[in-house]
Amino acid sequence: MTQYFDAEGRVYPATIVNAGPVTVTKILSQDNDGYTAIQVGYGSQKESRINKPQQGEFKGLEMFRVLKEFRFDNPGDLKRGDVISADIFAEGDTVVVSGTSKGKGFQGVVKRHNFAGGRRSHGQKHSEREPGSIGATGPARVFKGTRMGGRMGSDRVSVKNLHVLAVDAENNQLLIKGAIPGRRGSLVEIRG
Repeated sequence: MTQYFDAEGRVYPATIVNAGPVTVTKILSQDNDGYTAIQVGYGSQKESRINKPQQGEFKGLEMFRVLKEFRFDNPGDLKRGDVISADIFAEGDTVVVSGTSKGKGFQGVVKRHNFAGGRRSHGQKHSEREPGSIGATGPARVFKGTRMGGRMGSDRVSVKNLHVLAVDAENNQLLIKGAIPGRRGSLVEIRG
């Protein structure tokens, strides 16, 4: 992340994102596949690390590290081999960014579910961050969905209503206002 100053001198928190280029590898149609979509490839990969069926899929194109499908009602004039770069976005566009959030491992209820914990006085010994009661006497069981400690993070997260502050078409970079999900270097999906 970084800071971005606009022409009036206002400062914004911003994230620099390398946005492409992505190449259209396949056009899926209602007749052949049962739905309409485009498949895009991103990031180059050695041919020795791609299995033979995928090498056949990439025939005539370079080998890609990541493949992703996007559903479209009408793909328009896109065809196999077309390159989509960051210049499809413009300054001021509103985008949705999806990615995998940072993994935090096994966490307790205070961090995971914002529990308050126990009081720090009146005979409380070691219960500052404990969950407290977890069930009723009558049913004699713990109900499904009871919030407890457990694995936290590594979930798919979408952040809506983010604004594009600047577009660097030459380097295929976007400057997006605010924070986006995931650690530095992780793969995200940007939709307009």
